[in-house]
Amino acid sequence: MDLIAGLCVIEDVGIAEEVAQELKRQIAGLPVRFYFKASFDKANRTSISSFRGPGLEKGLKILSKIKENYDLQICTDFHQPQQAEAVAAVADFIQIPAFLCRQTDMIVTGVNAVLRHQRRLNIKKGQFLAPWDAKNIIEKVETTKDEFIKSNNRSTSSDDWFCITERGTSFGYNTLVVDMISFQTIKSYGVSVIYDATHSIQVPGAAPGGKSTGGKPEYLEPLTKAAIAAGADGLFIECHPDPKKAKSDGPNALPLEHVGTLVRQVLEIRDVVNKQTQILQFPSQK
Repeated sequence: MDLIAGLCVIEDVGIAEEVAQELKRQIAGLPVRFYFKASFDKANRTSISSFRGPGLEKGLKILSKIKENYDLQICTDFHQPQQAEAVAAVADFIQIPAFLCRQTDMIVTGVNAVLRHQRRLNIKKGQFLAPWDAKNIIEKVETTKDEFIKSNNRSTSSDDWFCITERGTSFGYNTLVVDMISFQTIKSYGVSVIYDATHSIQVPGAAPGGKSTGGKPEYLEPLTKAAIAAGADGLFIECHPDPKKAKSDGPNALPLEHVGTLVRQVLEIRDVVNKQTQILQFPSQK
């Protein structure tokens, strides 16, 4: 199972290293493919005064140091097409943010960068899209991959080099709903699906004055467990040593101390589901 976990944004080197080291300790020995995640920039913050992070150059240096010092694989996002190459040179899993998931130039440059550097690509499905709309994203990825292979006489490094992440869909104002059929719908197109356990419980604009995001952490555990039972192939979790002091997305962050316990619980659920025989069989839509 893929596990992408870490900070919403790089706040400082100390916290980033603390979280990376603690996550590595908590999941040691578990059957997960772990990527430490932290953003170098939060380019879509609600308020102009919100903390954004250290930026591309400094942020990649911090991530590179963590990768080397703690022997960890890294996941981070990019926000402009011209950033893809620099990010793929450092990160093992590069990510396209949800609000940019339909931007063709982002997808094209992202695919080319991960194939050139033998990395993996994660595209977060926007909260404005239905599950079946992901098919158009997948077609862009596959077309770009085919063109890359044809032009460079090279193939992908693995069959699961590309994933879609589900984070819920907007329902009215300031509300996200996770449709559990989403996992099987997207998987039917031939890609792995990761569940975003923390952004799915966001309440956009819910903080005082509407200048930052709120959250409903009481739903984090049941939704995460349901998503794994419904077929999610991995988890995306943002965490923090003290969510109340987090500089971004604190209201929906999982306290750092609980990550390992939650991962163990969902692995048990996955094992139970995988041992059961599926009663009804349906053809893939790929």
